[in-house]
Amino acid sequence: MKGSKIVKIVMIAVVLAALVLGYYFYLGHKTRKQEAEEVVQVTAVQSVLMKDLERSYPPTPKEVMKYYCEITKCFYNEEYSEEELLELAVKIQELYDEELVANKSQEDYLNDLKADIANMKKNQYTVASYDISASTDVERFVENDRSCARMYCTFNLKQAGTTGTRATMEQFVLREDADGHWKILGWKLAD
Repeated sequence: MKGSKIVKIVMIAVVLAALVLGYYFYLGHKTRKQEAEEVVQVTAVQSVLMKDLERSYPPTPKEVMKYYCEITKCFYNEEYSEEELLELAVKIQELYDEELVANKSQEDYLNDLKADIANMKKNQYTVASYDISASTDVERFVENDRSCARMYCTFNLKQAGTTGTRATMEQFVLREDADGHWKILGWKLAD
């Protein structure tokens, strides 16, 4: 009889310990879940705009093109405010060579950009993906004593209501500036 009382007491103690541990575990996970839910979701536009080019400019022509393509996808794929559009326009111009920027006034550039975006949206095109030349396919050359790079980028465009994509290949020329940053000098449709 004494043995069965001891067994009952041990069983009750084990059950109580399990309940206390279970409750502690529940509270710990509940707090972590609430903290995780409080994390703010960042949009693709906000993510692109957060990149500080003053501190961490892309180190190679390929990395410059990746960032250019991410901004381009935001222009054509994402929803954004007028203020965010202006910030995206300024951000992409930070990737442009000073000669390219000097070709148009800021007002003309913004008007052309808005017209191009409106045309893509009117025709229901989005940038499904992009492919950039491999680092080994970047052609480097010197022109007017300045280092330049030529590379290709293919934009795969998707039109709403259709299957498949339409590829557009463009040839980009980048030039290294005095700070060692690769800047986009220009581009054209590839043959």
